[in-house]
Amino acid sequence: MSLSNTTVPPQTSAKPAGISAGLTFIMAAACGLIAANLYYAQPLAGPIGVEIGLPPQATGLIVTLTQIGYGLGLLLLVPLGDLLENRRLILTMIGIVTLALIGAGLSGSPAPFLGFCLLIGIGSVAVQIIVPFAANLAPDVTRGRVVGNVMSGLMLGIMLARPAASFLAGLSSWHLVFFLSAALMVLLGLLLARTLPERRPAARLSYGALLASMGRLVVTEPVLRRRAAYQACQFAAFSLFWTVTPLLLAGPGYELTQRGIALFALAGVAGAIASPIAGRLADRNLSRPATVLGILSVAVAFLITHLADHGSTLALGLLVFAGILLDFGVTTTLVIGQRAIYGLGAELRSRLNGLYMATFFLGGAIGSAVGAWAFAEGGWWLASSLGLALPVVALLYFLTERRPLKG
Repeated sequence: MSLSNTTVPPQTSAKPAGISAGLTFIMAAACGLIAANLYYAQPLAGPIGVEIGLPPQATGLIVTLTQIGYGLGLLLLVPLGDLLENRRLILTMIGIVTLALIGAGLSGSPAPFLGFCLLIGIGSVAVQIIVPFAANLAPDVTRGRVVGNVMSGLMLGIMLARPAASFLAGLSSWHLVFFLSAALMVLLGLLLARTLPERRPAARLSYGALLASMGRLVVTEPVLRRRAAYQACQFAAFSLFWTVTPLLLAGPGYELTQRGIALFALAGVAGAIASPIAGRLADRNLSRPATVLGILSVAVAFLITHLADHGSTLALGLLVFAGILLDFGVTTTLVIGQRAIYGLGAELRSRLNGLYMATFFLGGAIGSAVGAWAFAEGGWWLASSLGLALPVVALLYFLTERRPLKG
């Protein structure tokens, strides 16, 4: 049983008028710029900790609190996209992240800085309100393409944030990174206020009823459960790879500098091309083969890293190609999954997106933690073995489908 029949008045069945290429580009750019806020501090945790007096063993809190804020926002704020006017909600979230960025840049002690990190994570969930908003504006026949294009912006923001932060901090200081991003958020807010149309959801629920309905969605929608599970495995593998490979490349055999590791991370940006490709495949009812392709790409990415001797030029080249292939696979299944869950009902998309993202975000957090432990205990061999096991689990679960999923 779906909630679609119980929460939506008949007028929501009207077909969307469509979304222009220009507005799609603006929404994609917005997703990239906002999502980057989640990752700027990762390569700067060391120097930030030294300057604000945070003990070395506690620098991980900079990343952890940002992630916690984002997770809370996914579950508690993103669903409001099914209840409140979307443009105003997005601008409110951008306002929160702007103030938090300014506060972080001005902070000189641990407590306020960490508090602002939490708020940066909360405000950055604006991206997960924008994506279903774009899906609602698109007609059925091009929804996958639109979602894919918007998601390509988000993935570019994720992959470019770390090297951009390292570069800017090298030119000046880590404070500049936060202030510059805050300025970009102000400009972005002004642009979105002028270009985004109003969208007033038809649902008339209390906030408590809205949150309660999310639990029913998990129980009643197998498409959501399956797609979230596939992507949790995929994103866990993604997080494991990008957590461990900087440690691998900085260690014996490769001994790359931070600049070299930043250049390596840039290679993964090429995987963002998967977003529009995956969206088009979904629009052509090729979601199932595309899902298999995405999962196998991640598995093969880990396998090929063992085809050459550790530390050799060929091994480094294979690691670069593995990063591209892995990002391609993860992005493919991400977009296919979003296209699938958005087909469950226009009135449910923000709640579905919040649940979907929160589930695989948890998978990513587990992947990072397990990857760091595995590398410390057994090096790249153990870490990559666990990374390979994750897409294998996703594929085995996918093969248990008895009939094609929608989308």
